[in-house]
Amino acid sequence: MSHRTIVDCTFERHADSILEIFNEAILNSTALYDYEPRSSQSMVNWFDAKRAGSFPVIGIENSDGTLLGFGSYGTFRAYPANKYTVEHSIYIHKDHRGKGLGRVLMQKLIAAAKQNNLHAMIGGIDAANSGSIALHERLGFKHAGTLQQVGFKFGRWLDLAFYQLLLDTPAQPVDG
Repeated sequence: MSHRTIVDCTFERHADSILEIFNEAILNSTALYDYEPRSSQSMVNWFDAKRAGSFPVIGIENSDGTLLGFGSYGTFRAYPANKYTVEHSIYIHKDHRGKGLGRVLMQKLIAAAKQNNLHAMIGGIDAANSGSIALHERLGFKHAGTLQQVGFKFGRWLDLAFYQLLLDTPAQPVDG
C-alpha cells in the first residue's frame, strides 16, 4: 500500500482532479443526480462557495500527489436557524473505491464539523448505494428518512435516503 496524505484541497492544485471524479460519478452512478458532466467553470463556483462558507474540502493524495478522493460539507437549507447543520459528501476516484478512503475522509469531516461547532451532519444518499449507507451506519449515522422516487436517472426512479449524525457541539448554541 502506498503512502497516503490528508490535504486541504485548493482550486489551483485540485480542481481538475475533483472535476474528473465528479464527472465520472455523474456519468456512471447515482451518487450525483446530475445528467451532464460539469464544466471547468463549475469548479470556480464550487470552490468560491466553499471559501465563502468557510467549508473544508479535504482530500487524500497518494505518494505521487494524485488525488484519490475528497470530501466536503456545505449549507443545509439556507435559513438562519439551520446554521449548526451541514450536508456533506464524499467522492472517491473510481480506481480507489473499497479501500477505506471514504471512512478516513468521513472521520476528518466529522472532526472538522466538531471543531467548527456544528451540531448535525446530513448525508443525502441514493437509497440503492449500500456501500455508502453501511459506511455512514458504521460511523454512527442514523437513518432519518427516505424520500421515494425524487430522482429519475438511467431509466429508473431513485429514492433518496437521509442519514444524520448529531454531534455534541456547540457547547452553548445561540439564536440569531
